[in-house]
Amino acid sequence: MRVLVVTAVPAERDAVTRASGEVPEVRRAPGAELHRTGPLDVLAGGVGPAASAAATAFALASGPYDLVVSAGIGGGFAPAAPVGSLVVARGIVAADLGAETPEGFVPVTGLGFGRVLHVPPRSLVREVAAATGAAAGTVLTVSTVTGSAERAAALTAAHPGALAEAMEGFGVAEAATALGLPVLEIRAVSNPVGPRDRDAWRIGDALAALTGAFGKLIPVLEGWTHHDRND
Repeated sequence: MRVLVVTAVPAERDAVTRASGEVPEVRRAPGAELHRTGPLDVLAGGVGPAASAAATAFALASGPYDLVVSAGIGGGFAPAAPVGSLVVARGIVAADLGAETPEGFVPVTGLGFGRVLHVPPRSLVREVAAATGAAAGTVLTVSTVTGSAERAAALTAAHPGALAEAMEGFGVAEAATALGLPVLEIRAVSNPVGPRDRDAWRIGDALAALTGAFGKLIPVLEGWTHHDRND
């Protein structure tokens, strides 16, 4: 099993590779630098859905891969996803892809084109949640991080199952799906979604949680079989 893991920044990439306890082998591919440990090729693809989609596509061209994982830290919706906890996506949703209208926000699907949802394999989500203790729910992809209580409330009203928000998952999923590959998203919560308060962020704790999660996740990924993909 060969797994491509896409993070936004090098600190997240290094948190993932530390889980193996080995020095990663650095491989260069067109438009990408891959850090290989065990079954994982880990890439820091950039911030936001566009950068992550482009980086993932370049890396997948160097494949082959069996699974793509979007991983990193993110904001958690309280109280379901407190700081320091883990979230695995049951659904990866583009939360702000659409149009503002006099009646409110309309997702791009409501305009008659595109998509706003990718669904990871249910069996894999269950196994990852059981192994890591992660809560399973919707992870929102946003291009603008939430910075107010009003925006947080609007997101939870529109997406009642949302546990976390980040900026890359949907872009990674778009690239993976274009090649028919299953996708997973896992986030360690560094801050609550809501009013922007840098002093309340716990980035170090979240990165440590991400390392711990992948220490438990690697055996799950290695044992996951192809026929489980649609379960």
